[in-house]
Amino acid sequence: MIRISEIWLRCLIIFLLAGCGPNAGYVAPTDRFDKGSINISADESFKPVIDSQVLVYEAKYPGVKLNVHYKPEAECLKDLGVDSVRMVIVTRRFTPEEKQFMLDSLKVAPEQLSLAFDAIAVVVHPASKNYLFTMPELKQILKGNFKNNLIPVFDGLNATSTVRYIIDSVLRGDSLTSKALAAKSSEEVINYVSNHPEAVGFIGVSWIGDKDDAEQQRFLTKVKLAEIESVDLPGKYIQPVQANIYSGRYPMIRELLYILKENHRDGLGHGFKNFMTGEKGQLIFRRAYLVPAHMQFNVRAANLREK
Repeated sequence: MIRISEIWLRCLIIFLLAGCGPNAGYVAPTDRFDKGSINISADESFKPVIDSQVLVYEAKYPGVKLNVHYKPEAECLKDLGVDSVRMVIVTRRFTPEEKQFMLDSLKVAPEQLSLAFDAIAVVVHPASKNYLFTMPELKQILKGNFKNNLIPVFDGLNATSTVRYIIDSVLRGDSLTSKALAAKSSEEVINYVSNHPEAVGFIGVSWIGDKDDAEQQRFLTKVKLAEIESVDLPGKYIQPVQANIYSGRYPMIRELLYILKENHRDGLGHGFKNFMTGEKGQLIFRRAYLVPAHMQFNVRAANLREK
């Protein structure tokens, strides 16, 4: 017969051993998909569409508060190491080193998944005669060697996803011109270009792509959306509309994704990411003229008749 004292001793040992496991010290959040509050860091380039996602989700669940902090992408990525930030929305995936840090220091297994695809749009002054560009010409502008001395303008020069994409995917090792200018936000890029004929702005298409958004249509009265030579149709110049992003014809396309730091499967972070990757959330991305990552996108041929 095992004595009662021995049973209690064994239970105590099991309890102590459990406390030494990889999740030791982890406290499940008290929030749920339909109640509570969390902090989210999001790339400023996507503020219009993320604002729309938050607005609809909070309307669906009145007990929810999503505190979204819009920052340059590099600042968002720093928040991977901040335990008070539950989700990060950016344009690059976490590195193996970042994943290991979250596992070791935060005791959380992060997950990441595509939300949608957007493009880098190029905007010029409404009166500019330079609105058709090849990629080599854009590269010359970015290097400061273009014949007409056009000046590139970004939403920051060091820490934004737009600048990182330009340096990594367009310049590919070449240096950005010292003449490049940094505005404080994508909206300020638009405002600067609208007042300076020599400026060429680079912004996320979600700021000017939604034809149903009155504010974005107002932006397009201040600047002109440039056309870039198609990837597969030399001599054909196109804009970053959904069909061209979906087909890969537009040359500057990037991925938008979430990184979630939440072990609790019923937590608010999981609820919000399920919403964004579900039908309603994907429709919001589509309505914002991004290409949804989890919804079939149909492109139909059409014939135009002139009267």
